[in-house]
Amino acid sequence: MALPAMLLTACNSVGVGFGIPVGPFSIGVGAGSGGVSAGVGTGVGPLGVGVGVNQSGQVTGGAGVGVSTPVGNSNARVGAGIGTGRVLYDPNGKPVQPVTPQPGVVMPGPPRPAAPSN
Repeated sequence: MALPAMLLTACNSVGVGFGIPVGPFSIGVGAGSGGVSAGVGTGVGPLGVGVGVNQSGQVTGGAGVGVSTPVGNSNARVGAGIGTGRVLYDPNGKPVQPVTPQPGVVMPGPPRPAAPSN
């Protein structure tokens, strides 16, 4: 999975980047029209998920699908991916409004049959 491509997609930008595998994860850095971003991700087969932070401090999460291929006889890979993402935290954004619990509505059930009398 091309993690940096996914992170850049999550930031709604197009760019280039690279990732370094560390165990089951990949640590990536990318640059594109949305600025610089860095993150960590993991994947199984062509599917991947990741979390990143951009130069504005926004934390993003993303999921995507991609392909990659080895570069020569090295452990390096090059790939491309497409995905979707969401800003999970924006230090300059509006504060998240807490959800106010609403009272429930009790619906009466069907009438119960009368108990037999002895």
